[in-house]
Amino acid sequence: MRWGDLDFNFVRPTHWLIMMLGSDVVEATVMGLTSSNTTRGLRFTGEQAFSIDHAGDYRQVLFDKAQIEVDFDARKEMIREQIMQVALDCQSNAVIDELLLEEVCALVEYPCAFSGGFDARFLDVPEEALISAMKSHQKYFHMVDDNGKLLPAFISVANIKSSDLSVIINGNERVIRPRLTDSEFFWEQDKANSLASRLPKLDSVLFMKSLGSMGDKAKRIESLSTYIANIVGANVDHSARAGLLAKTDLVSDMVGEFADLQGVMGGYYALNDGEDAAVATAISEHYHPRFAGDTLPSTNEGLVVAIADKLDTITGIYGIGQGPTGSKDPYALRRMALGLLRIMVEAELKVDLKALIKQSLELHALEVDRSSADAIYQFMMDRLRAYYKEQKVSSKAFEAVLAVRPESPYDFHLRVAALNEFTNDSASASLIEANKRIANMLKDHQDLGTQVDSSVLVEAAEKALFEATTAVANKLNSSNDYTQSMRELLSLKETIDTFFDQVMVNADDEALKRSRLTLLNWIRALFLSVADVSYLS
Repeated sequence: MRWGDLDFNFVRPTHWLIMMLGSDVVEATVMGLTSSNTTRGLRFTGEQAFSIDHAGDYRQVLFDKAQIEVDFDARKEMIREQIMQVALDCQSNAVIDELLLEEVCALVEYPCAFSGGFDARFLDVPEEALISAMKSHQKYFHMVDDNGKLLPAFISVANIKSSDLSVIINGNERVIRPRLTDSEFFWEQDKANSLASRLPKLDSVLFMKSLGSMGDKAKRIESLSTYIANIVGANVDHSARAGLLAKTDLVSDMVGEFADLQGVMGGYYALNDGEDAAVATAISEHYHPRFAGDTLPSTNEGLVVAIADKLDTITGIYGIGQGPTGSKDPYALRRMALGLLRIMVEAELKVDLKALIKQSLELHALEVDRSSADAIYQFMMDRLRAYYKEQKVSSKAFEAVLAVRPESPYDFHLRVAALNEFTNDSASASLIEANKRIANMLKDHQDLGTQVDSSVLVEAAEKALFEATTAVANKLNSSNDYTQSMRELLSLKETIDTFFDQVMVNADDEALKRSRLTLLNWIRALFLSVADVSYLS
Protein backbone atom coordinates (compact mmCIF):
# COMPACT_ATOMS: atom_id res chain seq x y z
CA MET A 1 0.00 0.00 0.00
CA ARG A 2 0.94 3.67 -0.26
CA TRP A 3 0.25 6.46 2.21
CA GLY A 4 0.49 10.23 2.37
CA ASP A 5 2.23 11.81 -0.61
CA LEU A 6 5.15 9.36 -0.48
CA ASP A 7 6.21 7.09 -3.33
CA PHE A 8 7.03 4.16 -1.05
CA ASN A 9 5.08 0.89 -0.98
CA PHE A 10 4.83 -1.31 2.10
CA VAL A 11 2.37 -3.66 3.78
CA ARG A 12 1.51 -0.97 6.38
CA PRO A 13 2.26 2.76 6.79
CA THR A 14 5.59 3.23 8.58
CA HIS A 15 5.97 6.00 11.16
CA TRP A 16 9.24 5.21 12.90
CA LEU A 17 12.25 2.97 12.40
CA ILE A 18 14.45 1.01 14.79
CA MET A 19 17.74 -0.37 13.48
CA MET A 20 20.23 -1.65 16.05
CA LEU A 21 23.25 -3.90 16.34
CA GLY A 22 23.76 -4.80 19.97
CA SER A 23 23.43 -1.55 21.89
CA ASP A 24 24.38 0.65 18.95
CA VAL A 25 21.97 2.38 16.59
CA VAL A 26 22.72 1.61 12.95
CA GLU A 27 22.37 4.94 11.20
CA ALA A 28 20.22 4.70 8.08
CA THR A 29 17.30 6.31 6.28
CA VAL A 30 14.56 4.02 4.99
CA MET A 31 11.32 5.22 3.41
CA GLY A 32 12.13 8.75 4.57
CA LEU A 33 12.59 7.64 8.19
CA THR A 34 15.80 8.04 10.19
CA SER A 35 16.71 5.07 12.36
CA SER A 36 16.82 5.32 16.14
CA ASN A 37 16.35 3.14 19.24
CA THR A 38 12.95 4.65 20.09
CA THR A 39 9.57 2.96 19.60
CA ARG A 40 5.97 3.18 20.84
CA GLY A 41 3.17 0.89 21.91
CA LEU A 42 -0.32 0.63 20.48
CA ARG A 43 -2.26 3.89 20.32
CA PHE A 44 -5.06 2.75 22.60
CA THR A 45 -2.63 1.85 25.42
CA GLY A 46 -1.63 5.48 25.76
CA GLU A 47 1.99 4.36 25.99
CA GLN A 48 4.47 7.11 25.22
CA ALA A 49 7.70 6.63 23.31
CA PHE A 50 10.30 4.46 25.03
CA SER A 51 13.81 3.36 24.22
CA ILE A 52 15.36 -0.02 23.49
CA ASP A 53 18.78 -0.25 25.15
CA HIS A 54 19.90 -3.42 23.38
CA ALA A 55 18.68 -5.23 20.27
CA GLY A 56 18.43 -8.45 22.26
CA ASP A 57 15.91 -6.79 24.62
CA TYR A 58 13.54 -5.73 21.83
CA ARG A 59 10.97 -8.52 22.19
CA GLN A 60 10.82 -8.46 25.98
CA VAL A 61 10.64 -4.66 26.26
CA LEU A 62 7.78 -4.49 23.74
CA PHE A 63 5.91 -7.15 25.69
CA ASP A 64 6.51 -5.58 29.11
CA LYS A 65 5.78 -1.98 28.13
CA ALA A 66 3.14 -2.42 25.41
CA GLN A 67 1.90 -6.03 25.77
CA ILE A 68 2.93 -6.61 22.14
CA GLU A 69 4.24 -10.07 21.26
CA VAL A 70 6.45 -9.40 18.25
CA ASP A 71 7.37 -13.06 17.70
CA PHE A 72 4.85 -14.31 15.12
CA ASP A 73 4.93 -17.96 16.18
CA ALA A 74 4.66 -17.13 19.86
CA ARG A 75 1.76 -14.75 19.15
CA LYS A 76 0.04 -17.44 17.08
CA GLU A 77 0.27 -19.94 19.94
CA MET A 78 -0.99 -17.28 22.34
CA ILE A 79 -4.06 -16.81 20.13
CA ARG A 80 -4.55 -20.57 19.85
CA GLU A 81 -4.49 -20.98 23.63
CA GLN A 82 -6.95 -18.11 24.09
CA ILE A 83 -9.35 -19.59 21.51
CA MET A 84 -9.23 -23.01 23.17
CA GLN A 85 -9.85 -21.47 26.58
CA VAL A 86 -12.83 -19.44 25.32
CA ALA A 87 -14.31 -22.60 23.79
CA LEU A 88 -13.76 -24.45 27.05
CA ASP A 89 -15.54 -21.68 28.93
CA CYS A 90 -18.44 -22.09 26.47
CA GLN A 91 -18.43 -25.88 26.99
CA SER A 92 -17.79 -26.23 23.26
CA ASN A 93 -15.01 -27.22 20.88
CA ALA A 94 -13.27 -24.63 18.73
CA VAL A 95 -12.38 -25.59 15.16
CA ILE A 96 -9.07 -23.88 14.43
CA ASP A 97 -8.29 -23.51 10.74
CA GLU A 98 -4.51 -23.09 10.52
CA LEU A 99 -4.65 -20.72 7.55
CA LEU A 100 -7.22 -18.55 9.32
CA LEU A 101 -5.10 -18.60 12.47
CA GLU A 102 -2.11 -17.39 10.44
CA GLU A 103 -4.19 -14.58 8.95
CA VAL A 104 -5.62 -13.47 12.29
CA CYS A 105 -2.15 -13.56 13.83
CA ALA A 106 -0.98 -11.13 11.14
CA LEU A 107 -3.88 -8.77 11.92
CA VAL A 108 -3.40 -8.36 15.67
CA GLU A 109 -0.51 -7.50 17.99
CA TYR A 110 -2.39 -7.46 21.30
CA PRO A 111 -4.71 -10.49 20.93
CA CYS A 112 -7.83 -10.88 23.01
CA ALA A 113 -10.17 -13.75 22.09
CA PHE A 114 -13.87 -13.66 22.94
CA SER A 115 -17.06 -15.47 21.99
CA GLY A 116 -20.28 -14.27 20.44
CA GLY A 117 -23.45 -15.85 19.12
CA PHE A 118 -26.05 -15.72 16.36
CA ASP A 119 -29.69 -16.72 15.90
CA ALA A 120 -30.11 -20.51 15.92
CA ARG A 121 -32.52 -20.25 12.98
CA PHE A 122 -29.51 -19.84 10.70
CA LEU A 123 -28.55 -23.45 11.44
CA ASP A 124 -31.16 -24.48 8.86
CA VAL A 125 -28.66 -23.26 6.25
CA PRO A 126 -25.92 -25.79 5.32
CA GLU A 127 -23.21 -25.36 7.91
CA GLU A 128 -20.45 -24.98 5.31
CA ALA A 129 -22.15 -21.80 4.08
CA LEU A 130 -22.31 -20.36 7.60
CA ILE A 131 -18.71 -21.30 8.33
CA SER A 132 -17.54 -19.76 5.05
CA ALA A 133 -19.36 -16.51 5.86
CA MET A 134 -17.81 -16.37 9.32
CA LYS A 135 -14.30 -17.19 8.11
CA SER A 136 -14.06 -15.23 4.87
CA HIS A 137 -15.91 -12.08 5.89
CA GLN A 138 -15.29 -11.74 9.62
CA LYS A 139 -12.30 -13.98 10.38
CA TYR A 140 -14.27 -15.86 13.04
CA PHE A 141 -13.55 -19.35 14.32
CA HIS A 142 -16.62 -21.54 14.63
CA MET A 143 -17.53 -23.89 17.46
CA VAL A 144 -19.06 -27.37 17.46
CA ASP A 145 -20.51 -29.68 20.08
CA ASP A 146 -19.01 -33.03 21.06
CA ASN A 147 -20.70 -34.65 18.06
CA GLY A 148 -19.13 -32.18 15.64
CA LYS A 149 -22.39 -30.30 15.05
CA LEU A 150 -22.12 -26.57 14.38
CA LEU A 151 -23.23 -24.34 17.25
CA PRO A 152 -24.78 -20.86 16.88
CA ALA A 153 -21.63 -19.25 18.27
CA PHE A 154 -18.23 -18.02 17.16
CA ILE A 155 -14.87 -16.89 18.51
CA SER A 156 -13.20 -13.71 17.33
CA VAL A 157 -9.88 -12.10 18.24
CA ALA A 158 -9.75 -8.39 18.99
CA ASN A 159 -6.64 -6.22 18.93
CA ILE A 160 -7.54 -4.61 22.23
CA LYS A 161 -8.33 -5.67 25.77
CA SER A 162 -11.47 -3.67 26.45
CA SER A 163 -12.74 -2.62 29.85
CA ASP A 164 -16.23 -3.41 28.54
CA LEU A 165 -15.97 -6.50 26.32
CA SER A 166 -19.73 -6.55 25.77
CA VAL A 167 -19.40 -3.58 23.41
CA ILE A 168 -17.01 -5.53 21.19
CA ILE A 169 -19.13 -8.69 21.38
CA ASN A 170 -22.31 -6.82 20.45
CA GLY A 171 -20.56 -5.15 17.54
CA ASN A 172 -19.31 -8.46 16.17
CA GLU A 173 -22.71 -10.11 16.56
CA ARG A 174 -24.27 -7.19 14.74
CA VAL A 175 -21.94 -7.37 11.73
CA ILE A 176 -22.22 -11.14 11.25
CA ARG A 177 -26.04 -11.07 11.22
CA PRO A 178 -26.43 -9.60 7.69
CA ARG A 179 -23.76 -11.98 6.38
CA LEU A 180 -25.68 -14.98 7.66
CA THR A 181 -28.93 -13.48 6.40
CA ASP A 182 -27.39 -13.30 2.93
CA SER A 183 -26.40 -16.96 3.15
CA GLU A 184 -29.92 -17.85 4.22
CA PHE A 185 -31.36 -15.89 1.30
CA PHE A 186 -29.02 -17.52 -1.23
CA TRP A 187 -29.93 -20.96 0.12
CA GLU A 188 -33.66 -20.38 -0.21
CA GLN A 189 -33.32 -18.78 -3.64
CA ASP A 190 -31.11 -21.52 -5.04
CA LYS A 191 -33.41 -24.29 -3.84
CA ALA A 192 -36.15 -22.93 -6.07
CA ASN A 193 -34.25 -24.07 -9.19
CA SER A 194 -33.01 -27.62 -9.72
CA LEU A 195 -29.46 -28.38 -10.77
CA ALA A 196 -30.74 -29.89 -14.01
CA SER A 197 -32.57 -26.66 -14.84
CA ARG A 198 -29.26 -24.79 -14.52
CA LEU A 199 -27.53 -26.83 -17.24
CA PRO A 200 -28.40 -24.37 -20.06
CA LYS A 201 -26.74 -21.56 -18.06
CA LEU A 202 -23.44 -23.44 -18.17
CA ASP A 203 -23.38 -22.92 -21.94
CA SER A 204 -22.83 -19.21 -21.38
CA VAL A 205 -19.95 -19.74 -18.93
CA LEU A 206 -16.56 -20.06 -20.66
CA PHE A 207 -14.38 -22.91 -19.42
CA MET A 208 -11.37 -21.87 -21.48
CA LYS A 209 -10.73 -20.56 -24.95
CA SER A 210 -10.59 -23.48 -27.43
CA LEU A 211 -12.05 -25.81 -24.78
CA GLY A 212 -15.61 -24.57 -24.96
CA SER A 213 -18.08 -23.67 -22.24
CA MET A 214 -18.71 -25.21 -18.85
CA GLY A 215 -21.69 -26.85 -20.52
CA ASP A 216 -19.30 -28.58 -22.93
CA LYS A 217 -17.14 -29.64 -20.02
CA ALA A 218 -20.16 -31.06 -18.19
CA LYS A 219 -20.99 -33.27 -21.17
CA ARG A 220 -17.37 -34.45 -21.40
CA ILE A 221 -17.29 -35.28 -17.70
CA GLU A 222 -20.54 -37.22 -18.12
CA SER A 223 -19.08 -39.28 -20.99
CA LEU A 224 -15.74 -39.88 -19.31
CA SER A 225 -17.44 -40.81 -16.03
CA THR A 226 -19.46 -43.44 -17.89
CA TYR A 227 -16.27 -44.84 -19.41
CA ILE A 228 -14.42 -44.98 -16.08
CA ALA A 229 -17.38 -46.35 -14.11
CA ASN A 230 -17.59 -49.33 -16.43
CA ILE A 231 -13.92 -50.09 -15.75
CA VAL A 232 -13.87 -49.73 -11.95
CA GLY A 233 -17.29 -51.18 -11.22
CA ALA A 234 -19.00 -48.01 -10.01
CA ASN A 235 -22.69 -47.39 -10.66
CA VAL A 236 -22.70 -46.16 -14.25
CA ASP A 237 -25.98 -44.23 -14.11
CA HIS A 238 -25.10 -42.46 -10.87
CA SER A 239 -21.59 -41.64 -12.08
CA ALA A 240 -22.86 -40.21 -15.36
CA ARG A 241 -25.57 -38.18 -13.65
CA ALA A 242 -23.15 -36.75 -11.10
CA GLY A 243 -20.67 -35.96 -13.87
CA LEU A 244 -23.29 -34.05 -15.84
CA LEU A 245 -24.52 -32.03 -12.84
CA ALA A 246 -21.18 -31.55 -11.05
CA LYS A 247 -20.58 -28.00 -12.32
CA THR A 248 -24.14 -26.65 -12.17
CA ASP A 249 -23.71 -25.08 -8.73
CA LEU A 250 -21.22 -22.67 -10.32
CA VAL A 251 -24.20 -20.67 -11.56
CA SER A 252 -25.93 -20.66 -8.16
CA ASP A 253 -26.13 -17.53 -5.99
CA MET A 254 -24.40 -19.20 -3.05
CA VAL A 255 -21.32 -20.29 -4.99
CA GLY A 256 -21.30 -16.93 -6.75
CA GLU A 257 -20.76 -15.37 -3.32
CA PHE A 258 -18.66 -18.13 -1.73
CA ALA A 259 -16.52 -19.76 -4.43
CA ASP A 260 -14.96 -22.15 -1.90
CA LEU A 261 -18.35 -23.89 -1.60
CA GLN A 262 -18.36 -25.20 -5.18
CA GLY A 263 -19.18 -28.86 -5.19
CA VAL A 264 -20.32 -28.81 -1.57
CA MET A 265 -23.43 -26.78 -2.35
CA GLY A 266 -24.04 -28.88 -5.44
CA GLY A 267 -24.36 -31.88 -3.15
CA TYR A 268 -26.94 -30.13 -0.98
CA TYR A 269 -28.91 -28.91 -3.98
CA ALA A 270 -28.89 -32.42 -5.49
CA LEU A 271 -30.46 -33.83 -2.34
CA ASN A 272 -33.01 -31.01 -2.36
CA ASP A 273 -33.85 -31.92 -5.97
CA GLY A 274 -34.46 -35.55 -5.04
CA GLU A 275 -31.36 -36.90 -6.76
CA ASP A 276 -29.96 -40.18 -5.47
CA ALA A 277 -27.73 -39.81 -2.40
CA ALA A 278 -24.84 -41.38 -4.33
CA VAL A 279 -25.17 -38.67 -6.98
CA ALA A 280 -25.24 -35.93 -4.34
CA THR A 281 -22.17 -37.27 -2.54
CA ALA A 282 -20.23 -37.61 -5.79
CA ILE A 283 -21.03 -34.00 -6.72
CA SER A 284 -20.10 -32.77 -3.25
CA GLU A 285 -16.71 -34.50 -3.22
CA HIS A 286 -15.62 -34.41 -6.85
CA TYR A 287 -13.03 -31.65 -6.26
CA HIS A 288 -11.21 -33.86 -3.73
CA PRO A 289 -8.35 -34.12 -3.03
CA ARG A 290 -7.98 -30.35 -3.19
CA PHE A 291 -4.59 -30.06 -1.48
CA ALA A 292 -1.83 -32.21 -0.01
CA GLY A 293 -3.21 -34.48 2.69
CA ASP A 294 -6.83 -33.86 1.72
CA THR A 295 -9.28 -36.76 1.81
CA LEU A 296 -10.31 -38.68 -1.29
CA PRO A 297 -13.96 -38.91 -2.40
CA SER A 298 -15.69 -41.43 -0.13
CA THR A 299 -17.66 -43.32 -2.80
CA ASN A 300 -16.78 -45.11 -6.03
CA GLU A 301 -18.98 -42.70 -7.98
CA GLY A 302 -17.21 -39.74 -6.38
CA LEU A 303 -13.84 -41.21 -7.30
CA VAL A 304 -15.00 -41.65 -10.89
CA VAL A 305 -16.26 -38.08 -11.30
CA ALA A 306 -13.16 -36.66 -9.58
CA ILE A 307 -10.91 -38.49 -12.05
CA ALA A 308 -13.04 -37.46 -15.03
CA ASP A 309 -13.10 -33.79 -14.04
CA LYS A 310 -9.37 -33.54 -13.34
CA LEU A 311 -8.34 -35.48 -16.43
CA ASP A 312 -10.62 -33.43 -18.68
CA THR A 313 -8.90 -30.27 -17.49
CA ILE A 314 -5.38 -31.70 -17.79
CA THR A 315 -5.84 -33.17 -21.28
CA GLY A 316 -7.66 -30.10 -22.53
CA ILE A 317 -5.15 -27.52 -21.35
CA TYR A 318 -2.18 -29.68 -22.30
CA GLY A 319 -3.78 -30.39 -25.66
CA ILE A 320 -3.90 -26.70 -26.58
CA GLY A 321 -0.27 -26.21 -25.61
CA GLN A 322 -0.83 -24.54 -22.24
CA GLY A 323 0.77 -27.17 -20.00
CA PRO A 324 3.21 -26.30 -17.19
CA THR A 325 6.65 -25.05 -18.18
CA GLY A 326 9.55 -24.78 -15.75
CA SER A 327 8.35 -23.13 -12.57
CA LYS A 328 5.18 -21.81 -14.22
CA ASP A 329 1.93 -23.69 -13.72
CA PRO A 330 -0.85 -21.08 -14.05
CA TYR A 331 -3.66 -23.64 -14.09
CA ALA A 332 -2.32 -25.74 -11.18
CA LEU A 333 -2.13 -28.84 -13.38
CA ARG A 334 0.68 -30.35 -11.30
CA ARG A 335 -1.45 -30.32 -8.17
CA MET A 336 -4.44 -31.60 -10.14
CA ALA A 337 -2.41 -34.45 -11.64
CA LEU A 338 -1.07 -35.41 -8.23
CA GLY A 339 -4.62 -35.53 -6.88
CA LEU A 340 -5.72 -37.72 -9.78
CA LEU A 341 -2.81 -40.12 -9.20
CA ARG A 342 -3.50 -40.24 -5.48
CA ILE A 343 -7.05 -41.33 -6.23
CA MET A 344 -5.92 -44.13 -8.54
CA VAL A 345 -3.21 -45.35 -6.16
CA GLU A 346 -4.84 -44.93 -2.77
CA ALA A 347 -8.31 -46.04 -3.88
CA GLU A 348 -6.69 -49.07 -5.59
CA LEU A 349 -8.25 -48.45 -9.01
CA LYS A 350 -6.85 -50.54 -11.86
CA VAL A 351 -7.26 -48.12 -14.75
CA ASP A 352 -5.08 -48.02 -17.86
CA LEU A 353 -3.81 -44.45 -17.67
CA LYS A 354 -2.68 -44.21 -21.30
CA ALA A 355 -6.02 -45.47 -22.58
CA LEU A 356 -7.83 -43.07 -20.27
CA ILE A 357 -5.80 -40.10 -21.53
CA LYS A 358 -6.59 -41.02 -25.14
CA GLN A 359 -10.28 -41.41 -24.32
CA SER A 360 -10.35 -37.98 -22.69
CA LEU A 361 -8.58 -36.36 -25.65
CA GLU A 362 -11.12 -37.86 -28.06
CA LEU A 363 -13.94 -36.10 -26.21
CA HIS A 364 -12.40 -32.66 -26.74
CA ALA A 365 -13.00 -30.44 -29.75
CA LEU A 366 -10.76 -30.70 -32.79
CA GLU A 367 -8.65 -27.76 -31.59
CA VAL A 368 -7.14 -30.08 -28.98
CA ASP A 369 -4.06 -31.93 -30.23
CA ARG A 370 -4.75 -35.68 -30.09
CA SER A 371 -1.04 -36.42 -30.46
CA SER A 372 -0.34 -34.86 -27.06
CA ALA A 373 -1.24 -38.15 -25.32
CA ASP A 374 2.39 -39.23 -24.88
CA ALA A 375 3.42 -35.84 -23.49
CA ILE A 376 0.51 -35.91 -21.04
CA TYR A 377 1.43 -39.44 -19.95
CA GLN A 378 5.02 -38.35 -19.38
CA PHE A 379 3.76 -35.36 -17.38
CA MET A 380 1.70 -37.73 -15.23
CA MET A 381 4.72 -39.98 -14.67
CA ASP A 382 6.73 -36.95 -13.57
CA ARG A 383 4.05 -36.19 -11.00
CA LEU A 384 4.04 -39.83 -9.90
CA ARG A 385 7.79 -39.55 -9.43
CA ALA A 386 7.20 -36.53 -7.17
CA TYR A 387 4.55 -38.49 -5.25
CA TYR A 388 6.98 -41.32 -4.52
CA LYS A 389 9.78 -38.93 -3.67
CA GLU A 390 7.48 -37.53 -1.00
CA GLN A 391 6.93 -41.12 0.18
CA LYS A 392 10.73 -41.56 0.50
CA VAL A 393 10.85 -44.13 -2.34
CA SER A 394 14.27 -44.10 -4.01
CA SER A 395 14.55 -42.75 -7.53
CA LYS A 396 16.22 -46.02 -8.56
CA ALA A 397 13.19 -48.02 -7.42
CA PHE A 398 10.90 -45.68 -9.32
CA GLU A 399 12.95 -45.99 -12.51
CA ALA A 400 13.09 -49.78 -12.12
CA VAL A 401 9.30 -49.96 -12.19
CA LEU A 402 8.90 -47.26 -14.84
CA ALA A 403 11.13 -49.30 -17.15
CA VAL A 404 8.45 -52.02 -17.48
CA ARG A 405 5.68 -49.47 -18.20
CA PRO A 406 2.81 -50.63 -15.96
CA GLU A 407 -0.60 -49.70 -17.35
CA SER A 408 -2.16 -48.31 -14.18
CA PRO A 409 -0.73 -46.15 -11.38
CA TYR A 410 -2.10 -48.63 -8.83
CA ASP A 411 -0.29 -51.49 -10.58
CA PHE A 412 2.80 -49.27 -10.51
CA HIS A 413 2.30 -48.85 -6.77
CA LEU A 414 2.08 -52.59 -6.14
CA ARG A 415 5.35 -53.13 -8.00
CA VAL A 416 7.07 -50.37 -6.00
CA ALA A 417 5.88 -51.98 -2.75
CA ALA A 418 7.21 -55.37 -3.90
CA LEU A 419 10.54 -53.82 -4.82
CA ASN A 420 10.85 -52.14 -1.44
CA GLU A 421 10.49 -55.47 0.35
CA PHE A 422 12.87 -57.12 -2.11
CA THR A 423 15.65 -54.60 -1.51
CA ASN A 424 15.33 -55.03 2.26
CA ASP A 425 16.49 -58.65 1.86
CA SER A 426 20.26 -59.14 2.02
CA ALA A 427 20.09 -61.57 -0.92
CA SER A 428 18.82 -58.84 -3.23
CA ALA A 429 22.22 -57.20 -3.79
CA SER A 430 23.62 -60.29 -5.52
CA LEU A 431 20.51 -60.67 -7.68
CA ILE A 432 20.57 -56.99 -8.66
CA GLU A 433 24.16 -57.32 -9.86
CA ALA A 434 23.32 -60.58 -11.65
CA ASN A 435 20.47 -58.82 -13.47
CA LYS A 436 22.78 -56.04 -14.55
CA ARG A 437 25.29 -58.60 -15.77
CA ILE A 438 22.60 -60.54 -17.63
CA ALA A 439 21.22 -57.36 -19.22
CA ASN A 440 24.68 -56.48 -20.56
CA MET A 441 25.22 -60.00 -21.90
CA LEU A 442 21.90 -59.98 -23.74
CA LYS A 443 22.31 -56.61 -25.48
CA ASP A 444 23.41 -58.26 -28.72
CA HIS A 445 20.94 -61.14 -28.46
CA GLN A 446 17.41 -59.79 -28.93
CA ASP A 447 15.90 -62.86 -30.61
CA LEU A 448 16.28 -65.47 -27.89
CA GLY A 449 12.82 -65.89 -26.41
CA THR A 450 12.35 -67.90 -23.19
CA GLN A 451 11.99 -71.47 -24.46
CA VAL A 452 15.15 -73.24 -23.24
CA ASP A 453 16.37 -76.39 -24.98
CA SER A 454 17.38 -78.16 -21.78
CA SER A 455 18.53 -81.27 -23.65
CA VAL A 456 21.79 -79.58 -24.64
CA LEU A 457 22.67 -78.38 -21.13
CA VAL A 458 25.64 -80.32 -19.75
CA GLU A 459 26.88 -78.69 -16.54
CA ALA A 460 25.28 -79.58 -13.20
CA ALA A 461 25.08 -75.88 -12.27
CA GLU A 462 23.12 -74.92 -15.39
CA LYS A 463 20.80 -77.90 -15.06
CA ALA A 464 20.12 -76.94 -11.45
CA LEU A 465 19.42 -73.35 -12.49
CA PHE A 466 17.04 -74.53 -15.21
CA GLU A 467 15.11 -76.69 -12.72
CA ALA A 468 14.99 -73.92 -10.11
CA THR A 469 13.85 -71.39 -12.71
CA THR A 470 11.14 -73.76 -13.94
CA ALA A 471 9.82 -74.17 -10.40
CA VAL A 472 9.80 -70.41 -9.77
CA ALA A 473 8.17 -69.68 -13.14
CA ASN A 474 5.33 -72.10 -12.39
CA LYS A 475 4.66 -70.32 -9.10
CA LEU A 476 4.81 -66.89 -10.74
CA ASN A 477 2.37 -67.91 -13.46
CA SER A 478 -0.23 -68.77 -10.84
CA SER A 479 0.17 -65.54 -8.86
CA ASN A 480 -0.54 -61.87 -9.56
CA ASP A 481 1.08 -60.90 -6.27
CA TYR A 482 4.22 -58.94 -7.12
CA THR A 483 5.52 -59.10 -3.57
CA GLN A 484 5.21 -62.88 -3.54
CA SER A 485 6.81 -63.02 -6.99
CA MET A 486 9.88 -61.17 -5.73
CA ARG A 487 10.08 -63.53 -2.74
CA GLU A 488 10.10 -66.48 -5.11
CA LEU A 489 12.76 -64.88 -7.30
CA LEU A 490 14.95 -64.36 -4.24
CA SER A 491 15.15 -68.14 -3.97
CA LEU A 492 17.21 -68.19 -7.19
CA LYS A 493 20.18 -66.43 -5.59
CA GLU A 494 22.24 -69.52 -4.76
CA THR A 495 21.72 -71.26 -8.09
CA ILE A 496 22.42 -68.07 -10.09
CA ASP A 497 25.62 -67.43 -8.09
CA THR A 498 26.74 -71.03 -8.66
CA PHE A 499 25.91 -70.79 -12.37
CA PHE A 500 28.12 -67.75 -12.89
CA ASP A 501 30.91 -69.30 -10.80
CA GLN A 502 30.98 -72.61 -12.69
CA VAL A 503 29.55 -72.07 -16.19
CA MET A 504 31.10 -70.32 -19.17
CA VAL A 505 28.10 -68.81 -20.99
CA ASN A 506 29.88 -68.18 -24.29
CA ALA A 507 30.55 -71.82 -25.11
CA ASP A 508 32.15 -72.84 -28.41
CA ASP A 509 29.10 -74.97 -29.17
CA GLU A 510 26.55 -72.52 -30.64
CA ALA A 511 23.53 -74.61 -29.54
CA LEU A 512 24.84 -74.80 -25.99
CA LYS A 513 25.67 -71.08 -25.95
CA ARG A 514 22.20 -70.22 -27.21
CA SER A 515 20.52 -72.41 -24.57
CA ARG A 516 22.53 -70.78 -21.80
CA LEU A 517 21.70 -67.28 -23.07
CA THR A 518 18.04 -68.24 -23.43
CA LEU A 519 18.03 -69.48 -19.84
CA LEU A 520 19.41 -66.13 -18.69
CA ASN A 521 16.88 -64.30 -20.86
CA TRP A 522 14.11 -66.32 -19.22
CA ILE A 523 15.36 -65.38 -15.76
CA ARG A 524 15.52 -61.73 -16.75
CA ALA A 525 11.99 -61.92 -18.17
CA LEU A 526 10.74 -63.28 -14.84
CA PHE A 527 12.25 -60.31 -13.02
CA LEU A 528 10.89 -57.93 -15.66
CA SER A 529 7.40 -59.22 -14.92
CA VAL A 530 7.73 -57.04 -11.82
CA ALA A 531 10.50 -54.50 -12.48
CA ASP A 532 13.88 -54.04 -14.09
CA VAL A 533 15.98 -54.56 -10.97
CA SER A 534 19.19 -53.79 -12.89
CA TYR A 535 18.27 -50.12 -12.32
CA LEU A 536 18.86 -50.68 -8.60
CA SER A 537 22.60 -51.27 -8.98
